[in-house]
Amino acid sequence: MVIWLTGLSGSGKSTLSACLKEVLEKAGFSVFQLDGDIFREKNNKKNEFAKKDILDNNYNIISYCQKAKKDYDFIIVSAISPYQETRDKARKIFNKKYLEIFLNCPLDILIKNDIKGLYKKAKTGEIKNLIGFSENSPYEIPKNSDLEIMTDKVSIEDSLGEIIKILEKKYEIKL
Repeated sequence: MVIWLTGLSGSGKSTLSACLKEVLEKAGFSVFQLDGDIFREKNNKKNEFAKKDILDNNYNIISYCQKAKKDYDFIIVSAISPYQETRDKARKIFNKKYLEIFLNCPLDILIKNDIKGLYKKAKTGEIKNLIGFSENSPYEIPKNSDLEIMTDKVSIEDSLGEIIKILEKKYEIKL
C-alpha cells in the first residue's frame, strides 16, 4: 500500500512519515519511507522548482513505488507533489492500495516557522519559483484526498490517530 503525504514545505510531511513508519513497523509491517527531497538528491536533481522537473520527479517517485511495492507492506511517500495530475496518476496506478493525505498549513505560519529556510531564500530571490510561495509555482490543493490534516491545529499524535483510523477501517488493518 502507498500512503502519499502531500503539502507545502514545512507542513510536517517528513515528521509525520517517520512517526507513521514507526507505528507500522511496531505492528509488524515492512515499511519503506520515501522522502521527496532525498529522492531528488539521490537522483542528482537540482532543486530548480521548474514545473517539468517537479512533474518528472513525481513520476519517478510513482515509478519507484511501482517497482518497490512487492517488497513492502507499506510505502510512505512524503513529497510536496504540488500538481493534481501526478497525485491522480498515483491514485489510478495504485487504486485501492493508495491513501492520499493532505497536510494543510497556512502559508503565513510556514513562512513564520520556515524550518528549512526556504521561504527566506525565496523572499530574497535566492530561490526562484518556490512551490506555493511564488506566483509561477502554485500548489494545487488536492481535490480528492482521503484525509486533510490542519497541521497547525492538530498534534502529531492526533494526526497519527486519524491516519490509523482510516487504515483500520478502510483497509481492515489492526494497529
